[in-house]
Amino acid sequence: LRCGMADIQQLFQLGQQVQGRLQQLQIDLAGRTVEATAGAGLVRATVDGQGRLRAIVIDAEAFEGRDAEFLSDLVMSAVAEAQRQAADMAQSEMRKVQPGPAGLGL
Repeated sequence: LRCGMADIQQLFQLGQQVQGRLQQLQIDLAGRTVEATAGAGLVRATVDGQGRLRAIVIDAEAFEGRDAEFLSDLVMSAVAEAQRQAADMAQSEMRKVQPGPAGLGL
């Protein structure tokens, strides 16, 4: 396998393009949100595309006749599901940015 200067320059440019697209993707993901619920909608968690928690909404009905441990479980469940969905979304978007063998001319 021979690799000339033109090939090295092309690989370097491709690397820079991918890096730029990844940086833009991180910005885009930070601006997107995912919402998940638990307890038939009693608790809603919203996270951004990077998985950071942005909001928790707890319906007043969640406090009626329930203990703190139950409510804590609902909150944890909603947050975990929202973060899982955000990670799936980010992974899907990353696959679109990364060049495959065709992008490398292999």
